[in-house]
Amino acid sequence: QLVESGGGLVQAGGSLRLSCAASGRTFSSYVMGWFRQAPGKEREFVAAISWNGGTTYYASSVKGRFTISRDNAKNTVCLQMLSLKPEDTAVYYCAADRSVVLGTDYYEYDYWGQGTQVTVSS
Repeated sequence: QLVESGGGLVQAGGSLRLSCAASGRTFSSYVMGWFRQAPGKEREFVAAISWNGGTTYYASSVKGRFTISRDNAKNTVCLQMLSLKPEDTAVYYCAADRSVVLGTDYYEYDYWGQGTQVTVSS
């Protein structure tokens, strides 16, 4: 029901734009988030956005470089990533949370995409 796209290989300092398309149900009333998981590491929070886009929250490691946005009419969520670093390399997941609180823990989210690989070379 959530499908990510836009991942790929990019050099350090480059940019990528990830998209998450929802289908099967509308997520317009859900908090949407992005998480990432690097090999051998736990899944970590990246960014979240409220149902109407009015509130966003970022992990300190990406704040100022990443921007989360949503288009409820298109049932999509995006993550614009700038100034990418090798440590941003991970599988990036889109997730949806039925609550109204911007959660930062993966267990707070109810629906997940399959993930898209982002690789940043040095």
